[in-house]
Amino acid sequence: MSGTVEQFEGGCLCGAVRFVTTGEPKGVYWCHCQSCRKHTGAPVSVFVAFDCDTYRVTKGEISKFDSTPGQTRRGFCARCGSTLTCESLPGPTITHFHVGAFDQAVRLRPTRQYFSEERLPWLHIAEA
Repeated sequence: MSGTVEQFEGGCLCGAVRFVTTGEPKGVYWCHCQSCRKHTGAPVSVFVAFDCDTYRVTKGEISKFDSTPGQTRRGFCARCGSTLTCESLPGPTITHFHVGAFDQAVRLRPTRQYFSEERLPWLHIAEA
C-alpha cells in the first residue's frame, strides 16, 4: 500500500472559491428532486458526498442559503453564483458537492439515484 490519500480539488466558475476534499467520497449520485432543479436550473443534479471534516475551503468563502429552513442549506459563490454544496440540517455531518464543481469531475461517476419519483418524464439516463 502506498499510503496515499485520495484528494479532489474544485471551485466555482470565477475562481473566487476553491476547496479540497480528502479521502474517498461517501457516494456519488443523481438527485431528481425539484429543490435541486430550482437551485441549479438543470433537470437533474449529480452530488458527491463527503464527511464535513474531510474538506476545507482553500480560497474565498462558500455563501450559504437555507432553502428549506431547518432542513436544507445550499452553498454557492457570492461572486459568480456557482452552485457548490448542499447540506442537511441541523448540524450537517455530510456535505454534498455538485460534481461539476470538481476540477476532475470525470473521476466521480454516479452510482445511485435519489428522488427518482420526481424525475422529469422526458429525462432518460443510463441506470447507475
